[in-house]
Amino acid sequence: MDNKFIIIVAAVLLPPLAVFLKKGFGKAFFINLVLTLFFFVPGIIHAVWVVTK
Repeated sequence: MDNKFIIIVAAVLLPPLAVFLKKGFGKAFFINLVLTLFFFVPGIIHAVWVVTK
């Protein structure tokens, strides 16, 4: 429970870090990196979705 809370907080503050911790370097990480660099809010939404799924 505590670990999931920390990853969700990381998804809000640093979305690519949370996706990296959950999935590693892969397609989801690079999609999230692009979303975060160009549009921060969609990066957060994508990160929360990846982390909680």
